[in-house]
Amino acid sequence: MQHIVVTVNGVELADGEVAAHTTTLDWLRARGLTGAKEGCAEGECGACSVLVAAPDDDGGTAWTAVNACLLPVAALDGQEVVTAEGLGTPHAPHPVQAALAADGASQCGYCTPGFACSMAAEFYRPGRGDHAHHAPNGFDLHALSGNLCRCTGYRPIRDAASALGQPDADDPLAARRASPPPAPRPTRVDHDGERFVRPADLAETLGLLRDEPDATVVAGSTDWGVEVNLRGRRTPLTVAIEHLPELREVHVDESAIEVGAALSLAEVQRRLNGRVPLLDALFPQFASPLIRNRATLGGNLGTASPIGDAAPALLALEARLRLASVDGEREVDLAEYFTGYRQTVRRPDELIRSVRIPLPLANLAAFHKVAKRRYDDISSVAVGFAIDVGDDGTVVAARIGLGGVAATPIRARATEAALTGRPWELDTVRDAASVMGGEGTPMSDHRASAEYRALMLNRALLKLYRSTAREEVPA
Repeated sequence: MQHIVVTVNGVELADGEVAAHTTTLDWLRARGLTGAKEGCAEGECGACSVLVAAPDDDGGTAWTAVNACLLPVAALDGQEVVTAEGLGTPHAPHPVQAALAADGASQCGYCTPGFACSMAAEFYRPGRGDHAHHAPNGFDLHALSGNLCRCTGYRPIRDAASALGQPDADDPLAARRASPPPAPRPTRVDHDGERFVRPADLAETLGLLRDEPDATVVAGSTDWGVEVNLRGRRTPLTVAIEHLPELREVHVDESAIEVGAALSLAEVQRRLNGRVPLLDALFPQFASPLIRNRATLGGNLGTASPIGDAAPALLALEARLRLASVDGEREVDLAEYFTGYRQTVRRPDELIRSVRIPLPLANLAAFHKVAKRRYDDISSVAVGFAIDVGDDGTVVAARIGLGGVAATPIRARATEAALTGRPWELDTVRDAASVMGGEGTPMSDHRASAEYRALMLNRALLKLYRSTAREEVPA
């Protein structure tokens, strides 16, 4: 058994007795760092948020806010963490903490440390101030959209964020950004028959999956944490892959864009930098920044949930998956990947290595999500559109991905056929919308009725057309 060592607020903390399923939140609180709280145990409230030193795109460090309740502490072996206690002290508060106090942005205080950490991540974001649509000081208020306040109200919190200046020249956390974060190291934890392993490389990972096909593979751990916290799941072997270099690459050529399966969604968005408009429409609606800082495309597709938001967008993009095993690699069309409820063609010994998006992209793309909340919620219906409209106004090709309307994410093949070859005009769209309302086999559950889902499918295509039409379109 190996000790794990995590640098917390500048101090190395070693632990030789950590269990494989211990979350970072529980581990920190057991050591007296009780600023981070458990509010929901599933990554929705942000009361547990802490800062992790993550790699930026220039070889330095990006202070990244994450949900400590979802993250196994073993995944932080060798890494660096800052909690609310490490930001400042009562006698020398951090600028974020001082602003929260000055603007009366805390009542019970339960959520405040989490807000402080999410706010600090944005405070240290390079280039803050470049976006006119943010607060006057450049603060992106959506950076706090994963944090829930139950009593203070958001106006004073917003005011505190809007009052922040830039970090001082002698700010140690700002200076820390110029150096790289700690390099990941192989990790092996074995406690009471439960193991956590971070292999040294891809070859070791694939060998481990061949020998132990029942292993649970984790990258961002956003699904793992929910299973552990709310369902009490304990698996004999957890294999962490988020630091494998082979799964963290982005390649662009004339024929395709290939994205590593272990890159977080936030990293994918940053590195693609607007190359795929459909994904740019997806990202802000995918959970919260705290989740996007950890969640991965590989994980979202690996769980094979019918309500995973990535699949409808990637189906519309005609994405293909590269699956790797010790026997080699194979490529699978995402439309043929899902075989049943949470079932896929991926074998237990295989790993999703990358997602390949063919080029050129469609000239009309959109992502529509229907949920009870606008942000940070599970979809009732999700639709990805990628439609090619020719110079003469005719639909050359249509690709539409659907989530939440069947046991698996699906392509809306009948709707695509109803659009293709016809003019992109209201009559065409109305005909196709009536077809789209019957796609899939919607069910009724606590999120929406089957009838509501069918209606939302029907309206989604009309909504897309209204966004492109020059004339007024009746609702």
